[in-house]
Amino acid sequence: MRGAGSGAGASAWARYRMLSGEHRQERVVVRLVVAGAGGILVAALAGVWTGLATAAGLFGAHAIYLRNRPGRATSWRQGALAERRTGRRLAGLDPAAFHVMHDRVLPDTPTVNLDHLVIGLTGVYTIASRRWTWGVRIWADHRRVWAGRRPLIGLHATAAHAAKTVAEVFADELDQIVHVSPVISVHGARLPRGGLKHGGVTFQPVRRLARFIDAQPVIFTGAEVAALAAAAERILPPMLTEGAYRYRVARQ
Repeated sequence: MRGAGSGAGASAWARYRMLSGEHRQERVVVRLVVAGAGGILVAALAGVWTGLATAAGLFGAHAIYLRNRPGRATSWRQGALAERRTGRRLAGLDPAAFHVMHDRVLPDTPTVNLDHLVIGLTGVYTIASRRWTWGVRIWADHRRVWAGRRPLIGLHATAAHAAKTVAEVFADELDQIVHVSPVISVHGARLPRGGLKHGGVTFQPVRRLARFIDAQPVIFTGAEVAALAAAAERILPPMLTEGAYRYRVARQ
């Protein structure tokens, strides 16, 4: 494996950078106006140095606010950071027993990516990184999974579809049935002890993800892992580079 979590969150980060670059000049002008006006007002009341300190503080506070305010750019940045954190955790798996891939294109859906794919002695896992508000509880009843009081609409189906798609491409490429387990890497939220499984989809906190995968029963040999990994590298290419990704998104 290259660097820890190498490639994880690359396309999400590219999308964030593209969105954050929009109207950047206008935001800087507004920031300067706010900082300047506040600094001048305070300087008139409390002195030049206090005014300069106030202007610098307002400039920084405005930048921090824009970076973290709710919106598409913030969502993409937080998603990319979650994928990178998952990538670092998966890098702890033994590279002799597990092959880890990040940010891969799913067949026939060139603008939809697979966050992470793990192929190892204990099986094949498609992993989606998802972030929730810190401390919210993920739980399930007999019908669906919930985050606090909000049902997770679509997440279960998306995770299951990714696993089914990967299983199908393995079947086409290798002419054999390969079971693929869908997993959600949970960031921020609380889960029951040992994680949560509902409708075939497993939810695991990111800090225990590698341990969970490593602890499953061994079902493949080293040679089978190598063959599956080689096939995955052929049929699941990386998402576009940042420059090409910008071009693709701009044309949508």
